[in-house]
Amino acid sequence: MRRSPIALVLAAAVLAAPVIAQPGPGGAGHMEMLHGFGTPAAVKAGTYAVEPAHTQVTFSVSHMGISPFAGTFSGASGTMALDPANLAATKLSVTIPIASVQTTSSKLSEELVSADWLDAARFPTASFTATKVTPLGPEAASIEGTLTLHGVSKPVTIMARFFGAAQNPMSKKDSIGFLARAQIKRSDFGVAKYVPLVSDETVLVINAAFEKQ
Repeated sequence: MRRSPIALVLAAAVLAAPVIAQPGPGGAGHMEMLHGFGTPAAVKAGTYAVEPAHTQVTFSVSHMGISPFAGTFSGASGTMALDPANLAATKLSVTIPIASVQTTSSKLSEELVSADWLDAARFPTASFTATKVTPLGPEAASIEGTLTLHGVSKPVTIMARFFGAAQNPMSKKDSIGFLARAQIKRSDFGVAKYVPLVSDETVLVINAAFEKQ
């Protein structure tokens, strides 16, 4: 298999989607996931910074029990100190601006930053800080940490997998990427408008890109 423990990691780092999935031979219950270049063994120890242009956090909720509905946050910043030989010592901290939220409805995007929802004026950022990284195989990991959203801090576990490692041909920097997923109850963070018509359960999917400093 490609990928070694390093995959574990930090991916999750941040608090998007794409587990780009396609039906496979197994039918509807079978998913095939995209993979990038390189292997976990290619990842170099050091300090990495979030690459904001290619890092996304997507949230998805059930809209009135009829269909899923999603929006995306962007503009993340943060750092990850990673040593493939000592993953337990990994340090990861990521911040995302709430005002970056976008949906397919401009009216809803405006509402989401208002005091009725995420209240970006009072709570301009959301953040995640990892406290524990546990390998779950050659290219996956469980990342425990603290999510701060809407002024409330709660423990959250993010499931992550290694996506790719290569030198970015544009920036010429060693880069790594991860896919990650977490599920929260938004009411736990004081964002309870329209529950249960708009589901309390909220899925976060993260596309995380990092560049070596």
